[in-house]
Amino acid sequence: MNQTEALQRIQKLGVPSFETRDVSALLRVTPVNASVLLSRLAARNFVRRLARGRWSIGAQPNREQLAEQVAAPSPTYISLQSALFRHGLVEQIPEVIYAVTLGRARRVRTPAGTVSLHRMPPQLFGGFETANDGTKVATAEKALFDLLYLSPTRTRLFVHVPEIEFPKSFRWGEIARWSKTIAGKSRRAFVEEKLAMLRSHQARD
Repeated sequence: MNQTEALQRIQKLGVPSFETRDVSALLRVTPVNASVLLSRLAARNFVRRLARGRWSIGAQPNREQLAEQVAAPSPTYISLQSALFRHGLVEQIPEVIYAVTLGRARRVRTPAGTVSLHRMPPQLFGGFETANDGTKVATAEKALFDLLYLSPTRTRLFVHVPEIEFPKSFRWGEIARWSKTIAGKSRRAFVEEKLAMLRSHQARD
């Protein structure tokens, strides 16, 4: 099988990203041969290496689309500081791409940027919109909720809430609605307390 035929079969998978082992099974070749084939396709810019053993079709993707590609097949959306910046609530551009997933929490370095994936329970996964470029992005309210919910985790990445400029259109009730769906009483109380503090500071400004 030549490279063109292989690429056509890979494209028919219709997925944002795939692993070397997927191509190995699809083309019925060894993982080593699949890796060599993908490397040759990458040299011609037909596929792109995202991380060790993971690839995507085409040239460099939109930076924020990396999150969905490296997390596939687990559902994922941009959130936390990345979504807050996109909505104009924070000024500092995050160095990494922050996203929420139903899959495993991990940090993935790719040639196009680093993706920081954080797991949320299924009942709290949502509150995102799909942008024109196909990127799934949390609403401003859900991005802040995700940040508050994840702040007491062991990674301690979100202990300090960044300086946020709240617009008049900010829907505080939307965060309160999500807070009521938190299963654990202690975590729910923690989020509600943090939310009350933020509202109090915003009212004084």
